[in-house]
Amino acid sequence: MAAHVTRIKGFADMFPPDSDAFLFLEETARRIFSRCGFVELRTPVLEYTDLFRRSIGEETDVVQKEMFTFPDRNDRLMTMRPEATAGVMRAYIEDARHTRESVSRLFTTGPMFRYERPQKGRMRQFHQLNCECLGSHSPYADADMIIMLMRFLREAGLTELTLKLNSLGCASCRPRFKEALVDYLKGLAGEGGLCEDCTRRMQTNPLRVLDCKQEGCRRLTDAAPRLLDYNCPDCRAHFDTVVRLLEAEKIPYELDHRLVRGLDYYCRTTFEVVSGNIGSQSAVAGGGRYDGLVKSLGGPDVPGVGFACGMERLALLLPERPAPRLDFYAVGMNEAGRDVCFSLAQRLREAGLTGEVHTGDGGFKSSMRQAGKSGARYCLIVGEDEAASGTVMVKNMDSGEQQAVPQSGVVEHLASTPGGIEHE
Repeated sequence: MAAHVTRIKGFADMFPPDSDAFLFLEETARRIFSRCGFVELRTPVLEYTDLFRRSIGEETDVVQKEMFTFPDRNDRLMTMRPEATAGVMRAYIEDARHTRESVSRLFTTGPMFRYERPQKGRMRQFHQLNCECLGSHSPYADADMIIMLMRFLREAGLTELTLKLNSLGCASCRPRFKEALVDYLKGLAGEGGLCEDCTRRMQTNPLRVLDCKQEGCRRLTDAAPRLLDYNCPDCRAHFDTVVRLLEAEKIPYELDHRLVRGLDYYCRTTFEVVSGNIGSQSAVAGGGRYDGLVKSLGGPDVPGVGFACGMERLALLLPERPAPRLDFYAVGMNEAGRDVCFSLAQRLREAGLTGEVHTGDGGFKSSMRQAGKSGARYCLIVGEDEAASGTVMVKNMDSGEQQAVPQSGVVEHLASTPGGIEHE
């Protein structure tokens, strides 16, 4: 016997109800984001590796440890996208969007790939909803993006979430903070020391030390310098405006001096939405401002702000929703009845109803068992007599009641029955 072919560790198949949850999130996102002027962009899952090295940062954990990278047949390094923003920036530059619109509002959805230990809410192939607003320096753009994110989460039915905020400053004020932070971290050498990763980060990307999840490192850095204390006047005014706008819209938030994000391109406003209901991987969405990213990739000096939502984590938090239910299940008892059912099903679907035609073998009892298993509201039965008389036996699968209905009046009958079907 041939060996079974299995899926790769860290990659998941999604049948309903998981796929239904993803569809619901995508439909909700499209509805909310389009209200705010965002249009959908679809980018490739495969890009040249250099794009991510330049955008995410050579010394980040993502580039150093987590990317799926391989040479193609011409020995060019390719990478399965580990995040969406870099690809959006590349597409924005190549399409020269800045020459046609002063502000671009783009959203994407799709799979991302990172090689890390699979765990609840984070697989090696995971999915994100991603939004980018390019072309505005205004703090109003930041606040609008955050409010849109929180509205989307609320419309999806998610509760008990916490919005965390910080400001990373800019190229003018952040060097002073980095210097103060490194001096502080060097002073920890005699206090038990930082973990191996943080010792490396202290030299390459000291802000990431604040983001370490190890309890010992967090305890040692509790009294570390805080970014907001080192913001220049312009950065502080920008952040104060964002906070004022959120408060005016009654959006609750917490200031978090550890919130530095994992990618190098962020500046000024940074934010994250977390939940305490999904274990250690608590972040369900996050983002911020990245004013120099487009320029660093060879494009115009265009500011930007954006966020990403992890769909697997959002799906874990969704309130239980009833499974979609078929409107009808059609059973033909002979060849003539099957022909009638097949044609009738097409007309019912065109009218906006959902349903199946029985295509299995077996007799009447077997067909009705399948109708019951389908969960449909109604079973439509066409035997020899019904085919000859132009009628359909309509059985209410909840009450067991049934009656003969003209084939031409089935849609109206299903819609008019108490507790019946709403259709287009």
